[in-house]
Amino acid sequence: MAERENRRERRSEQREETPEFADRLVAINRVSKTVKGGKRFGFAALVVVGDQRGRVGFGKGKAKEVPEAIRKATEQAKRSMIRVPLKDSRTLHHDQEGRHGAGKVIMRTAVAGTGIIAGGPMRAVFEMLGIQDVVAKSLGSQNPYNMIRATIDGLKKEASPRSVASRRGKKVAEILKKPEAEAVEA
Repeated sequence: MAERENRRERRSEQREETPEFADRLVAINRVSKTVKGGKRFGFAALVVVGDQRGRVGFGKGKAKEVPEAIRKATEQAKRSMIRVPLKDSRTLHHDQEGRHGAGKVIMRTAVAGTGIIAGGPMRAVFEMLGIQDVVAKSLGSQNPYNMIRATIDGLKKEASPRSVASRRGKKVAEILKKPEAEAVEA
């Protein structure tokens, strides 16, 4: 009996420990269905959620009411979160491209003080991720769903020097070594 209560307490503590996520509503779409008595409206919401320290996710929800659609989208976004390694907790480690359908995005690292230079849906992803300096361009599809998916696709490819070094069996210093320094040594 006491063991069961301890488990319940641990579960409730774990829920409280989960970091509070910020969320950003990116798009709401109203659709109507014409029926015998008139029109029935439904709503679709697109939400981006993040902890602003390297984790981000997106979700979409559909319902007859706007708040319910947003709630569903937020829950789905929390379930689909990914972790992205950030350089100095402010920018990307390297330039990256992402694709989804006809949407293509290009994300580039930026020096401190640049800010977030990106369009609507991409900006929401970067803000929720906690990136402070990035230059991004969206090419192709302007559909917010495709833009967010393309951005997330590019962010999934992002690799930190530490992960690259461990994968290649080298030291981080060898990975970060400048090509000019190698030419001088040779």
